[in-house]
Amino acid sequence: MTTDWSNRELPNTICLFDVDGTLTPARGVITAEMKKCLEDLRKKCVVGFVGGSDFVKQKEQLGDNVADMFDFCFSENGLTAFRKGKPLASNTFLQYLGEDRYAKLVNFCLHYIADLDLPQKRGTFVEFRQGMINISPIGRNCSREERNAYEVFDLKHRIREKFVEALKKEFEDYNLKYSIGGQISFDVFPIGWDKTYCLRHLEGEGFTKIHFFGDKAFKGGNDWELYEHEAVTGHSIKNPKETQALLKEIFHI
Repeated sequence: MTTDWSNRELPNTICLFDVDGTLTPARGVITAEMKKCLEDLRKKCVVGFVGGSDFVKQKEQLGDNVADMFDFCFSENGLTAFRKGKPLASNTFLQYLGEDRYAKLVNFCLHYIADLDLPQKRGTFVEFRQGMINISPIGRNCSREERNAYEVFDLKHRIREKFVEALKKEFEDYNLKYSIGGQISFDVFPIGWDKTYCLRHLEGEGFTKIHFFGDKAFKGGNDWELYEHEAVTGHSIKNPKETQALLKEIFHI
């Protein structure tokens, strides 16, 4: 499958972006300045995002017109994907595991969280997604203040890191990968279903240069696998401001 991207100055180049911490503040909303930056970038090359969250959450952060803002939308690492606003083939975590093995995994997580001694516990400890589950020891319903406080607590006590090690030991035959990202949670998904999954959708598009920008581009971070992929030029940034500065430096926008 090929598309004529001849209206771009660099038709064989695509820029892919993580969402949280790269295009927006963590769980925050994209700024008008970043939108303008992406609009200018699309005159230069093809543009897409790839994130672990579902499409609904990404629309909350990037805007309801997200499918018009990006040429490719890769939600849940590409398990849910859109190309020029049209859906591409999808897959599910539940299909991969089956109901019985999925139930054992979720039950273990809930028991483990019940035994954790944390300053706060809120709600939605296990969030079911199309291509993964997202585990949050404090619960995704925490406030922004609680989220920030938990991040500090987690860095000190390594709650998520220890949780992941327990899961690796208990479910070593499940062929799963664990990726710590954001402030309060980590993702669980089949090996090979990390952010590199989105590259399957780019086969046949004729791209000779793939740039990826992410703020968790370190071992164990949820941007690492795509950042270090041999077909990708990875860029590690710390926040959206750095993303904008780097785009201006590389593409002179």
